[in-house]
Amino acid sequence: MRLTFLFFTLLFLAACSSLNPVSCEAEITTTSADNPLWAAIREAQPGEWQVILNNGPQALDWRLKAIDSASESIDLQTFLWTPDTTGLLIEEHLIRAAERGVKIKLLVDDTFIIGEEGFIAELIDNPNIEYRVFNPYKRRSDNLLTREILNLSEFHRLNHRMHNKAMIIDKRLAIVGGRNLADEYFGLDETVNFRDMELMVGGPVVNGIADTFSNYWNDQWSFPIEEIIQFKPSSQKSDNPSLSARPHSQIHEEINQQSLIETFSILVKDAYQGKVKVIADDPPGDDPADESSAPVQLVNSLESYFNQARENIVLVSAYLIPAENIETSIYELVEKGVTIQLLTNSIQSNNHLAAHSSYRNHITTLLKNGAELHELRVDAQTRERYILPPIENKSLALHAKVLILDHDKTFIGNSNFDPRSLRMNTEMGLLVESEALNRAVRSDYAIDFDLDNAWQLTLDENDRVIWQSDTETRTSQPAASFMQRLEDWFFAHLPIEAEM
Repeated sequence: MRLTFLFFTLLFLAACSSLNPVSCEAEITTTSADNPLWAAIREAQPGEWQVILNNGPQALDWRLKAIDSASESIDLQTFLWTPDTTGLLIEEHLIRAAERGVKIKLLVDDTFIIGEEGFIAELIDNPNIEYRVFNPYKRRSDNLLTREILNLSEFHRLNHRMHNKAMIIDKRLAIVGGRNLADEYFGLDETVNFRDMELMVGGPVVNGIADTFSNYWNDQWSFPIEEIIQFKPSSQKSDNPSLSARPHSQIHEEINQQSLIETFSILVKDAYQGKVKVIADDPPGDDPADESSAPVQLVNSLESYFNQARENIVLVSAYLIPAENIETSIYELVEKGVTIQLLTNSIQSNNHLAAHSSYRNHITTLLKNGAELHELRVDAQTRERYILPPIENKSLALHAKVLILDHDKTFIGNSNFDPRSLRMNTEMGLLVESEALNRAVRSDYAIDFDLDNAWQLTLDENDRVIWQSDTETRTSQPAASFMQRLEDWFFAHLPIEAEM
């Protein structure tokens, strides 16, 4: 009886009024800071420069160094931020930056902001830090399922998320790519870690990245955190102890300002020097649920570049659910002599089984159309490249979003090739025209296609899919169990692909 009452109460609340957009005074980071570090970087490399952040611990180290280099502003935009070792280290360095006078703006999607009041309160306790939430849930709960039920009447608005990830330092340096702010994206998790990639860039392109951030920060669906979460006095201090006294020499060592100048100068002197273009979706219009305002800027650009390929394409996408026009493009490009290599997650490495099930329905078509298809193995033999040791009991999954085109173009961002990324969520990334960077990224990913790191999929004479590794050949998916295969089969027969 009590459960029935609770159920109908939740349904009643879900039918209550919707959240209205907010109106805040526009804030834009207008000037680029000038200090000895940025002067040294300009001397080392006066134009555009790019650094590939290929493994997780390295990416976290440079992210913390970048925060420590800020003298005026930090703008940070992310989909997910977890108060684990990674999240707390970033928080601690941001608070230190705020304490030395740096103005910080933090914009986080609301999908996974659950039970983080203490973590957030510690950030906004500093007057130099502003925190906004994108497209928030009106009715809050510390349980994801309960929160979804409470906001059921606004499902169509809340189903459109901000997936962008960028950090801009002093409007001089930026990091853009696939990584969220949590241990598993930086090789620190005790069980499962992601293979991912980002670019750290400098030069005029940073202005474009900063403009994209400002568009979202000033959007009517970016709410000040205080209007979303009611902070209690008890939440003004986090239960998480300071990390400064803990040993993190495998990740990051604190260095003084002069050492930062020297370290960045050496890095930037040897950086790539391509021509960079920001490709980003606009924020949604008056109503994110309105399909006519769905984000299309990024997908239109990527499809155009994809169709212009003349020699080869390497597509790395954690979740791969190609639209019919992409499948047609693959067939037409292969007919013209373009080689197309695809890398995505296997059934075991995919952290969204329903997304894998939708992808499964496209495997035969992709292979018949001439694509070379590979799936990352959880036991990839070279996973130590991306994970902190010991790695014996740790598995690998794919989270990267990379498109390598011919010999001179490379896209690195946070958009998968699936309906959710390309038609529902907002996304961004960087397209670099550089033969040298193209070669480097191609080389970084070549090893991931090897048979000891990924399954290669082919069709036999009866069009049955074959999975080949360096040690075995399988005629059924290399699943963890019979139940996983059964769940995969079940989801594959549901009409849910448009939501994946």
